[in-house]
Amino acid sequence: MPGSDTNPDLVKILISGGFGVGKTTTVASISEINPLSTEEVLTASSSGTDDLTGIEPKTSTTVALDFGRITLSPDLVLYLFGTPGQQRFWFMWNDLAIGALGGVVLVDTRRLETSFAAIDFFESRGIPFIVAVNCFHGHQPYNADQIRAALSLQPMTHLCLFDARDRASCRDVLVALMDQAIARVTTSADTAGAHRGADA
Repeated sequence: MPGSDTNPDLVKILISGGFGVGKTTTVASISEINPLSTEEVLTASSSGTDDLTGIEPKTSTTVALDFGRITLSPDLVLYLFGTPGQQRFWFMWNDLAIGALGGVVLVDTRRLETSFAAIDFFESRGIPFIVAVNCFHGHQPYNADQIRAALSLQPMTHLCLFDARDRASCRDVLVALMDQAIARVTTSADTAGAHRGADA
């Protein structure tokens, strides 16, 4: 997907997942610009609505989106849109997904159930995505096969372990997503070409 010498390809990517899985941290870690964040302080009025089980120290939450930008190469610039995690803000996901080439679903193995909605979202819309398991404090008690089974992932869905606080680790996740998206486009083009050849 090369751009011209002066006009790189601009690609929209969603960073999605449940409440408190590390979306804001991921965008902040990798963005080459000061990220736009719509974080608000959690208040007593959110108790009973936002489940803080397993993430009790969390004091703020994204209420609209996070936005950042990363240049992967002179030909490719990614615009990163972090989605809100709480269910009451999921209505925004459809608008944020317009024009997205692909997505990253972040997973916290302490709270796997928060990831299913995001996985279903991308699968139902046919948007390429990968699953990135956030290794909090650099530790992950489960291996990739165990996590794949627990999430009931399709065999073709790429899964990787990463650290949302580490820039290089976040970059590796985005490169893996782009590799998958490019492979999907190439496969679709080859299939279309084969069909045209058969009809000739």
